[in-house]
Amino acid sequence: MATVWGIHMPQHIGATAFDEGRVYIGWSELGDLSKLPADREAIKALVSASFPQKTTGGVSMDAGVIYRFVHQVASGDYVIYPSKHDRLVNIGKFTGGIGFEASGEDGYYATYRDVVWLDSFPRGDFSQSALHEIGSFITLFSVKKHASEFLAKINGEPVAPQLSSDTDSETEAPDDDSVSISITRQAEESAQDFVIRRIHTMLSGHEFEYFVGHLLECMGYTARVTQGSGDGGVDIIAHNDKLGFEPPIIKVQCKRTTNTINETQIRELLGTLAEGEFALFVTLGAYAKQARLSERNLAKLRLIDGEELFELIVKHYAALSHKYRTIIPLKQVFLPDL
Repeated sequence: MATVWGIHMPQHIGATAFDEGRVYIGWSELGDLSKLPADREAIKALVSASFPQKTTGGVSMDAGVIYRFVHQVASGDYVIYPSKHDRLVNIGKFTGGIGFEASGEDGYYATYRDVVWLDSFPRGDFSQSALHEIGSFITLFSVKKHASEFLAKINGEPVAPQLSSDTDSETEAPDDDSVSISITRQAEESAQDFVIRRIHTMLSGHEFEYFVGHLLECMGYTARVTQGSGDGGVDIIAHNDKLGFEPPIIKVQCKRTTNTINETQIRELLGTLAEGEFALFVTLGAYAKQARLSERNLAKLRLIDGEELFELIVKHYAALSHKYRTIIPLKQVFLPDL
């Protein structure tokens, strides 16, 4: 079985690192990590001296990540990067190159390894237990229980997903704050995956339009779903007043897909706007970088991806009709707010 690693990178550098064909880890305070000796105890001593506030468990965990990244990762190993900014599971191969970036944004860009990215897939393509495993709180970790599921996807082969929900097999013990943050983050990601999967599998494209229209009404708008064909790319007309005479008029396009929406699709919606009208695009997936750039530059455009749609559903869940609460059964739980 091939060696498979999972890695997490902060959202603000993840997209850039992907474009560069690299994966980064932090600890820039330690300098060029590639120069460190293959000695875990020496690395622990350096981490402890540089971060005196860290607990013994935290020092052990950080030193283990650094040791694996520098001395255990090998050319030809697979790497899985679940990117939060677009909700994709990116799979690549390490090519053997390792280096140090001293002048990255916010001082975070530090030691990196070169990667050739093979493909990216929506999270919904994988079993929930596989997503749990790559949701580990550790920056770099070994993927073992569901490695075959990820590799089969790259090779275009069917695979029976594992049922195990264990998330990590590493022995380093993180500190209590790391555990709490991990539980909170993983619970949120699991809920997002569940909601998006339920909508994608239980609603047709046209039914998804009615769901978005209903959600807009729960938010205080009046919404009208257009005809299924010949709508010019506009699925919903939304406005503040009951009759729809008062501005602003919002034209909504809905895409029940977990793939990435490109700039061309956004431009098609914008092309339907008249003076004083606004555009809203709603998808279960994510948006390409150029599409997000258009949103930043155009006050009349708003893009809602799967993660933001989940947040709106949670916020207005009590107002949803029984029909939709049956499709998306949720209950409130309390977790550490860290």
